[in-house]
Amino acid sequence: MCGGFTCSKRALVALNILYIVVAFVLIGVAIYGRNCTRVIDLPIIGGIMACGIFLILISILGLIGAVKHHQVVLFFYMVILFMLFLVQFSVACACLAVNKEQQRQLAKKGWERVSESMKEEVEKMFSCCDFEKSANSSVVPSKNCTQSNMPPCIDKLQTTIDHAFKLCGGIGLFFSFTEVIAAWVACRYRNQFDPTKRLLFPRSRIY
Repeated sequence: MCGGFTCSKRALVALNILYIVVAFVLIGVAIYGRNCTRVIDLPIIGGIMACGIFLILISILGLIGAVKHHQVVLFFYMVILFMLFLVQFSVACACLAVNKEQQRQLAKKGWERVSESMKEEVEKMFSCCDFEKSANSSVVPSKNCTQSNMPPCIDKLQTTIDHAFKLCGGIGLFFSFTEVIAAWVACRYRNQFDPTKRLLFPRSRIY
């Protein structure tokens, strides 16, 4: 019967297998976002990656609890999964809430910290010159600034950074709500009676 013990068990196992796949997706998206924004170190994108790694561990815990119908394991699984939902939801919202000006400031600070070799690598990759146009004539242009009409790197970096933020935030936000469903299924499954126990320990008959 759908909604019974067996159905809840299979649903919880399927959800946790799905979360392992989702975790690898989150990690992959975070790595992609970090590679796209090589100039700056974005802790928000790092938070998405951490959520993905943590989700793998929780999914393994959930699989153990689902297969064995272990009350204690399922309880901690529900609590930790709900806490992960709060963290992942907050990080995803932070990714989506960063505006263009904040992205520009983050990129500028990152550009000032990285080495000259990294700057040159970014300039070659995006065919740009320096971070932004400067009115200061004393600023020495980079070796890769072979043409005076080359655009500043911020013009191309900001589009890439914005895409990385939106991608990480959108995927993280979408999958965070499914964790609430898993917590609800685990709570229901935990409170259901295992029919196999009745077969193993039948009630004594009174004659």
